[in-house]
Amino acid sequence: MTQNQQILLDNRPQGEAVESNFRLVRTEVPALRDGEVLVRHHYLSLDPYMRGRMNDSKSYAASQPLGEVMIGGTVGEVVESRNPKFAVGDQVVGMGGWQEYSVVDGNAPGMLRKVDTTHVPLSHYLGAVGMPGVTAYYGLVKIIAPKAGETVVVSAATGAVGSAFAALAKARGCRVVGIAGGPEKCRYATEELGFDACIDYRENADVKAMARALKEACPDGIDGYFENVGGYILDAVLLRTNAFARVAVCGMIAGYDGQPLPLQNPALILINRLKVEGFIVSEHMEVWPDALKELGTLVASGKLRPRETVAQGLAAAPAAFLGLLKGKNFGKQLVKLV
Repeated sequence: MTQNQQILLDNRPQGEAVESNFRLVRTEVPALRDGEVLVRHHYLSLDPYMRGRMNDSKSYAASQPLGEVMIGGTVGEVVESRNPKFAVGDQVVGMGGWQEYSVVDGNAPGMLRKVDTTHVPLSHYLGAVGMPGVTAYYGLVKIIAPKAGETVVVSAATGAVGSAFAALAKARGCRVVGIAGGPEKCRYATEELGFDACIDYRENADVKAMARALKEACPDGIDGYFENVGGYILDAVLLRTNAFARVAVCGMIAGYDGQPLPLQNPALILINRLKVEGFIVSEHMEVWPDALKELGTLVASGKLRPRETVAQGLAAAPAAFLGLLKGKNFGKQLVKLV
């Protein structure tokens, strides 16, 4: 029998998440039934949304059950198959979770997708050419819907979503401004990702300072904002929005520990006639083919050069995840499992 390591959610966080919320276990991989596929995971994706799932509270998706394998995107290789759609050696992307192997029903729609690694590295299917990239695409193209020459801003600018957002927005002729933590990330944003400007939130740590920095970086105001963070950064952005600006709300990482994130001046939504729309990318599967095609082309052509932070081995996942929540990663946070 094949041994499988798994990380379970052992207990729910009380405030800030800690490593002891997780538990590493060893199990045996069950024998396959007809239609099933055994996948050996090469990489596990770590994403901010996972922190929200750890809470037992109302959200857009069910809470992560206690005592079960943590949810997470994976890429890997089919090592055994009892399904004619998948052959041993196929490279695949799915939601295998925080474990080394997963048994997948190969007939279930959307559970497992074959990918081509000729021009796009396998790991990128968890980032730029995966869920984060499609997230950036949907928020930009379907909600912000920018015209050439408009100014768009994204928080968490050098992460997997932000870096894809920059490439997609530059391809549409926008002025693109990022918000990131630290001078190294801001240099990476402007020198490698193509941002026109990047604001260091650590040097602009309150609403007034951030609003001043945004005024300098966005002299014509802000037409579109892609929100990953919330808190005072959102307050500062709203102060600089133009009339009829669009705000795509993807994440609120500043509030994932459970504290509320009140808006200082919600009247700006009315004053500037803003469109503010939250979205969950998995509810918009119709855009995935077009989004993945464009993102794959951007990566293959070198117009999108995503960076990755890679932790080694499943046991390193909890610490890497907690580091992600504090902005310690550079680009997409992955765990290498092979």
